[in-house]
Amino acid sequence: MTNNTEFTHLLNLADARLGSIATFVTDDWFADVNRMLQPQPPVWKEGVFDDNGKWMDGWESRRKRYEGYDHAIIKLGVAGVFKGVDIDTTFFTGNYPPSASLEACNSPEAEPDDSTQWTQVLAPVNLQGDSNNLFDIDSDQPWTHVRFNIFPDGGVARLRIYGTPFVDWSQNLDQTYDFASALLGARSLACSDEHYGKMSNILNPGRGINMGDGWETARRRVPGNDWVIIQLAKPCLPEEIIVDTHFFKGNYPDSCSIQAALVESATDEQVATRSLYWRELLPAQKLQMDREHTFNSELNDLGVVSHIKLNIFPDGGISRIRVIGKLPA
Repeated sequence: MTNNTEFTHLLNLADARLGSIATFVTDDWFADVNRMLQPQPPVWKEGVFDDNGKWMDGWESRRKRYEGYDHAIIKLGVAGVFKGVDIDTTFFTGNYPPSASLEACNSPEAEPDDSTQWTQVLAPVNLQGDSNNLFDIDSDQPWTHVRFNIFPDGGVARLRIYGTPFVDWSQNLDQTYDFASALLGARSLACSDEHYGKMSNILNPGRGINMGDGWETARRRVPGNDWVIIQLAKPCLPEEIIVDTHFFKGNYPDSCSIQAALVESATDEQVATRSLYWRELLPAQKLQMDREHTFNSELNDLGVVSHIKLNIFPDGGISRIRVIGKLPA
């Protein structure tokens, strides 16, 4: 098991919110395989049983009584390059697999079948129960599907595959993109506070499913304002920005503004300090509850930008942010 958790700041390519889904499983008698792809931390439900046994928050197969092992095939919501994996066995104590491995294939046009050639990206590793089992993955090519093998059987609460989405930017250079989309590689780098909702949520596809599927700060009791810094998928020319307060009614920000810059070289830790001097892309704008706010003519022309800082005044929550624009010529 690795002690290096640097990859966990990357996108979880196996997140169901991105469209990742299990397309095949040898056995999920005790617990549905797709629970393993849910974004929320696993939970324990004391004394809860269904027709097949104890309810568990994850994927759990039956006790194997013959030769072989269990596996699941997962279609990722977005093709990506893998950097690490978390095989999370939280709450699985006497029923976790002793070991596991991960294989991958690149099959964007068709589902894997018996003729598919799988590449091992994580050799069999030992697992611990009720733990986050973190392992580095050394792979430079994009993958669309994974085959997750557990030996010989048992339960896994969450499978998180951390990496970077693969996008062929050489295609359709004149196309308009949402450069704040996690599916294209945008990342939330830092924020002032994320007490109620994670900053990464605002980059997810689609509209939020509830108030918990957004970024929300604690109530500010001191002067100042809350903020989040986003590394856009690629340096771009912003043409339109959408700030969505969907589901936020008694807790939406009173107003917002956006600063931006072209950051050519900086670590994630350095960006927050450097953002103090970024120019204003969007002057302060009043917000309303439970609404998509679209800004275009209000944007200042800063040229090419790679990072934005969304300031909310004084605190509160938003569901999504979109930065619509084009690649520079």
